[in-house]
Amino acid sequence: MKKNSKIYIAGHKGLVGSAIWKNLEAKGYTNLIGRTIDELDLMNPALVSAFFATEKPEYVFLAAAKVGGIVANNTYRAQFIYENLMIQNNIIHNAFVHGVKKLCFLGSTCIYPKEAPQPMREDCLLTSPLEYTNEPYAIAKIAGIKMCESYNIQYGTNFVSVMPTNLYGPNDNFNLETSHVLPALIRKIHLGLCLENGDWDSLRKDLNLRPIERINGTASETDILSVLTKYGVRKNANTVEVEIWGTGTPRREFLWSEEMADATVFVMENVNFSDTHNKGDKEIINTHINIGTGKDVSIKEVAEIIKTTIGFKGNLFFNTSKPDGTLKKLTNVDKIHQLGWKHQIEIEEGIEKIYRWYTNL
Repeated sequence: MKKNSKIYIAGHKGLVGSAIWKNLEAKGYTNLIGRTIDELDLMNPALVSAFFATEKPEYVFLAAAKVGGIVANNTYRAQFIYENLMIQNNIIHNAFVHGVKKLCFLGSTCIYPKEAPQPMREDCLLTSPLEYTNEPYAIAKIAGIKMCESYNIQYGTNFVSVMPTNLYGPNDNFNLETSHVLPALIRKIHLGLCLENGDWDSLRKDLNLRPIERINGTASETDILSVLTKYGVRKNANTVEVEIWGTGTPRREFLWSEEMADATVFVMENVNFSDTHNKGDKEIINTHINIGTGKDVSIKEVAEIIKTTIGFKGNLFFNTSKPDGTLKKLTNVDKIHQLGWKHQIEIEEGIEKIYRWYTNL
C-alpha cells in the first residue's frame, strides 16, 4: 500500500475498525474512507455495489460484522448468520468486481471446533463440531474464509483472512445485553465499585452514557438497583456482589484491539495470499492466519485482575447454573510469528488501559 492509496475500512467505528483507522493514520496513510451504518447499509447489495463503483477503493479492510457475547450469539442466532453472511458476501464480491488490489477479511477464532486440540492451529478448521452457542456466527465467518480462498483460486484475487482471538480495547461494546465477557466484567465490577462506595454520581453518569434496558441516570434509585440486580450487580446488607456466568474455569486468550489493528495492517503491508500456503499444494485450504498472544487466562483470573485493578472489595459470585461455553480457546500463533509479527501488551496492562479509557469517557 502507498501512503496515498485509497483504503476503505468497513466497520470503521467499531472496536477493530476504529483501531485500524487510527493505526493507518499514525503510519501516514492519508486517503482513508469509511461509512457508518446510516450512510451505507452493507447488507444491501445494490448500495454496496454503487459505493464500490463510485469510490473505487484500492484496498479494503473488512472489519464490519454483527458481534456479541455468548448470550447474544445464542439468542439472535438467525440475525448473526444472516447479517454477517450478507455483509461479507457483498463486500468480498464487490472487491472482486471492482478490482480491489487486496482485501483483508477479519474473522474470529470461534471458527474452530469445540473440542479442537489446544493451542488451535489453522489446520484444525472443519475437523469436528463447533460450539453450539455461537455456531451460526462461526459458520458465517468460515464462509468468509472460504469465499476469499475461492475467489483467489478461481479469479486470482489477493484476499487474505485473519482470525483474531478475543479482543478488547477502546470503543468496545459495554452493553450488558450483548457484550463480550471482558468488557461486561469491566462494567459490572465498575458498577459494583460505585455501589460499594455509595458513588451515585458516577453510577448515574455511567447509565447516562450507556442505559441498561432504557434505565438511565435520571431514573429512581429503586429502578436503578432493580436493573442492576437483574444483570448481576447486587447490593446486600453488608457488601456488594457481582454475579459472573459459569464456573469461572474456562480459559480465554485476550488481545488488545490496537495490537490486532497493528497485526492486520502488518498483514496488508507484507503478506499476500501466496504467502499463506505452500506453492504446489493440490488443495489450497487453511490459508487464514491466527492473530493472538498464545497465552490464556481463566475467567476467574480475569475477574480477579479487574477487581484488584479498580479496587473493588465486594464479592464475585460464579453462577454455575449458567453456561460456561467452550472450556479452553487458545490459538497457535506460530504462523503470524513466522511472518514477522508478535504482540507486546499483556492482560494486566491491557485491563488497566481499558479501565482508564472507560472511566475517562
